[in-house]
Amino acid sequence: MDFKSESNKELALDTVNRKIQKIIFDIIFQHLQDMVYVMKVEEGPTFRYLFVNESGLSKANLSIDVIGKTMSEVLPYEFGVNLHNNYQKLLEKKEIIFFDDVFYFEDGRKIYGETILTPIFNEEKRISYVVAVTRDITAWIIEKNKIIESEQRFRSIVDNNLDAIFMLSLKGKILEANPAAIKMTGYKEHQLINKSIYEFINDRDLVEFKSQLVKTSTGHSLESLDCKIIHNNGQLLIVHIKTVPIVIHGEISGIYVMCKDVSEQTKNIETIKFMAFHDQLTGLLNRRALLEQLNNLINSSKTTKKEFALISIDLDRFKFLNDTLGQLAGDEILKRVSERLAQFQNENCFVYRQGGDEFNILLVNINRELTVKFVKKVFAQFVHSFYYNSQEYYISPSIGISMYPNDGKDAEMLIKNADEAMFRVKEKGKAHYQFYRSDMNSVFTNIVTLETHLRKAIDRNELHLVFQPQIDLSTGHSASFEALLRWNNIEAGSISPNVFIPLAEDTGLIIPIGNWVIERTCEQIQQWNQQGYNNIRVAINISAIQFQQHNLVDFIRSMVKKYNIHASSLEIEITEGVMQDTNETIPILKKLKQLGLTISVDDFGTGYSSLNYLKYLPIDVLKIDRTFIRDILVDKRAAAITSTIIHLGNSLGLEVIAEGVENSSQAEFLKNANCHKIQGYFYSKPIPAKELEEKFLKRNLFNEKNRKK
Repeated sequence: MDFKSESNKELALDTVNRKIQKIIFDIIFQHLQDMVYVMKVEEGPTFRYLFVNESGLSKANLSIDVIGKTMSEVLPYEFGVNLHNNYQKLLEKKEIIFFDDVFYFEDGRKIYGETILTPIFNEEKRISYVVAVTRDITAWIIEKNKIIESEQRFRSIVDNNLDAIFMLSLKGKILEANPAAIKMTGYKEHQLINKSIYEFINDRDLVEFKSQLVKTSTGHSLESLDCKIIHNNGQLLIVHIKTVPIVIHGEISGIYVMCKDVSEQTKNIETIKFMAFHDQLTGLLNRRALLEQLNNLINSSKTTKKEFALISIDLDRFKFLNDTLGQLAGDEILKRVSERLAQFQNENCFVYRQGGDEFNILLVNINRELTVKFVKKVFAQFVHSFYYNSQEYYISPSIGISMYPNDGKDAEMLIKNADEAMFRVKEKGKAHYQFYRSDMNSVFTNIVTLETHLRKAIDRNELHLVFQPQIDLSTGHSASFEALLRWNNIEAGSISPNVFIPLAEDTGLIIPIGNWVIERTCEQIQQWNQQGYNNIRVAINISAIQFQQHNLVDFIRSMVKKYNIHASSLEIEITEGVMQDTNETIPILKKLKQLGLTISVDDFGTGYSSLNYLKYLPIDVLKIDRTFIRDILVDKRAAAITSTIIHLGNSLGLEVIAEGVENSSQAEFLKNANCHKIQGYFYSKPIPAKELEEKFLKRNLFNEKNRKK
């Protein structure tokens, strides 16, 4: 056997193995991306670098000079201390350990590392060397941090969202609920989690809610549903719902349900809607609601052919009451009126307040005959008095009625014609009702046009005076008259004072018109004086607005002087409302009395003011309101009030005149009660000056001549 040859072969093989080992060593340690460090363990302990691969040198920014140096000589102090502690831990545990660390470089770079320390034991079972393999996990850490930050941002959005957010499984089970959801529903978290969302949805909304979840589970985000969620206290919350699919790796795994509590918003919208269609003072429906209801009825009635009635109600003399008592009291009485009218409301009857003292009632599916029966029920509500501050007040309504379709094919025409019928009732004495007739139509379709014509009425000589006699019950003769204003428009014809007088007061036209009346009256008295009619007295109504004019007394004085008449021939009629502010009223009345004028209180008994003013105001005449006279034969209270006023006037030495006398029985009652004079249609309606001369003044002059003989 050739031992030499065999030895050469083994030597060659060993050389090859060494080369292979070197190649493997180079591949593993020099070309490996991980950082590899071989450290010798010395007393102390200290750790000395024996080997560092290329990756370890470059990534840790080390030079080959570190070989042979200790860790403390190479590394920055703080980093070296932390690394040294991990190596020492290895010595204590005598087993492989793992840890993460961070490399900070002077240029600001930061590298995250994941390190494995492996102990190498000697024959004495002591650790002589440590092999450290550090993997650069910077990219992985950065990506991981991005994911964590993204999750935290998402969680922050969810947790801090003011809207409730539920995370559901595809079957509707609640997996998570944010704090807003817990707060909104009133449940604790454990009461919601793993429960079905359907348990918290109102039954009426359940079908639609489930339908939206089904659509969302197919990949559609939806936002259209308002439904009610059941609060822990049983209250129903109105919420606006948006649903979004939860997509993970392209698969829909659940649904986000986002709920915005709109209960308060819905309540506010309902409040706004209520305010838009209701009168704020009384709570009744308003004009806007009336127009909408009328339009709906008209549209439906075109096919059903059903009739309906529109009733217009105006409270008689309410403006006077409001001026006398004040707006607050007037508002309270309007509320009480509204309460009585509201009792009629049902599915076929709707009550509205137009504003002021105007109301409407809409009667559905009704004919003319049934409307009359209903109106009588309305009047019955006003038979009983109204109370405010322990005082009693009587109010009567004037009512006009229009019927669909005969009296109008649209809402505005029906309203206009019902109002027109109501105005005609007021012209005839108020406190009654009337259906609209086609011959009632006025040329003026709106108040603006009416005002324009009224401003031109004086210049066009459209105004004139008529006179109503006041009959002396002791003699049957008349020597006193009331001057009343009339307007005969060139386009519309005769226009009721109930229409244009309130308009004149509202626009301030009552001042020039009132002055015109004073001057024309003084002029007429002059003409009658020139004809020999001397012992006469003419009363003029002075509105509260005109009475407040500082130059009223001076103007009357100038007219008396201009037409050279006796001031005693002129009588000024004022309402009780004028006398509320006695500090202003007394000086004016005293000045008028000094001129020699007669002062009368018109419509006495309806002002509800204190009788105390009768003691110290310079008043000559009390005029009893027609509302008392109308009922003296059928109403014991009206008769008692009338008799009391007459007795009061007589006791105070005042002349008493009763207005609105319509028949002989009323006249007889008043005569027996010792009333001085009466005024009304029973003796004469208001008539022109020429007719008055023929019927009364000539007769008075003839009787006076006979008495002298």
